Amino acid sequence: MQSQGVHISGGSPLHVCEGDHVLEIGTGTGYSGALLAARAGATGRVTSIDISGHLVDWADRLHRQRGVTTITCHTADGMNGYPPHAPYQRIAAWCTPPRLPRAWVDQLAPDGRIVACLPIAAQPSTTLVTTIALTAGQPHVEIVTFGGYAQSTATAVVDALTLPGRWVDHHTDRPDPAWISIGWRVQDDPQHTGARTALNLLRNPGHTETYHRAPLDWPSWTAYSVVAGGSHRSIAALDDGKRGIGHTTATTAAVILTDGTILADSTRSPSLTALRSWLHRWERAGRPDAGWFRPHLVPNDGEDLPGWDLRVTAGVTL
Repeated sequence: MQSQGVHISGGSPLHVCEGDHVLEIGTGTGYSGALLAARAGATGRVTSIDISGHLVDWADRLHRQRGVTTITCHTADGMNGYPPHAPYQRIAAWCTPPRLPRAWVDQLAPDGRIVACLPIAAQPSTTLVTTIALTAGQPHVEIVTFGGYAQSTATAVVDALTLPGRWVDHHTDRPDPAWISIGWRVQDDPQHTGARTALNLLRNPGHTETYHRAPLDWPSWTAYSVVAGGSHRSIAALDDGKRGIGHTTATTAAVILTDGTILADSTRSPSLTALRSWLHRWERAGRPDAGWFRPHLVPNDGEDLPGWDLRVTAGVTL
């Protein structure tokens, strides 16, 4: 998870200036809102919203105690923005929406900028922090960096990390919490038999090895695996909270964990062969940084949340 302060500082992509009207999505403790208010100055204004009324009340009280008068906090669903105070020169989101909401773009001033963490695949913890501007009223990506925040939720939750609220295809709580997200969910049956089988194979692997080029650059690998893996890319959280990314099918599975351990159903697993190929191509590409990827926004008018999906392609031929 990236520090919010990184995206608020003077040299950050958000680049809040004196007099700016800023929308903050995700009030949290109120600390980031205070930083934004300081950057916007006496002539600026910060509108901070959060789904948690408790956090909003707490932050509002702290701001009043410290004499910060240019920020107001409101309980609201961040996916809708906050129309009463629009337009905004800057919109900063400290959560991960399913996609870039149309409401945010509609509430952005023509010369405005959005900095938000956006998914690059319909899977948890697969995001890029994205700076977005407008051209003729249409959003476009200016720059992306590695990073991530917890998923946005429709209601306040105590823990949005142990079990993400979106895109988990199978999970279990025993003996420890574990879950899996598969890129081929549309091919799985309604009972999620394939996802359940893949998770079981990873929790009881027939083969384990250590990657010869550990340690990994996990942010780079996370993004690259989206490009290389396509629909067979899967991400899992296994016992003790260990995260892994790799290849799965309804009958085979292989992932590499953050510590460089590779788990597979067997030494002859087709998923293991695919994972090794992805890793080889990633190394040949030089473990690329965020600037290597080519980001683009794809319109999505889904009834749940109209907006744009962020997708990436390879910077060079794979």
